[in-house]
Amino acid sequence: MIAIVISACLVSNPSVCKDHRVPLANDVDSQRCLFEAQPHLPRWAEAHPTWQIKKWRCAAADHQDL
Repeated sequence: MIAIVISACLVSNPSVCKDHRVPLANDVDSQRCLFEAQPHLPRWAEAHPTWQIKKWRCAAADHQDL
C-alpha cells in the first residue's frame, strides 16, 4: 500500500512542520501515486487551512496508515 506524504508547516509558525500521510487504494503503486496525488493536494490544503504544503512524496504506507 502506498501513501502520499505531505510535508506541511503551520501558517502562523512556519518553524513548526509535520508530515501528514494520506493512504491511497491498495491497487495504487508508486508510479501511479505520482498522478493520483495531484487531486488530493488541493483538497488536503482546503481541509487544513492552518497548514501550508511545502513538499510531498509517495512512500510505502505503514501500519498507522491502515
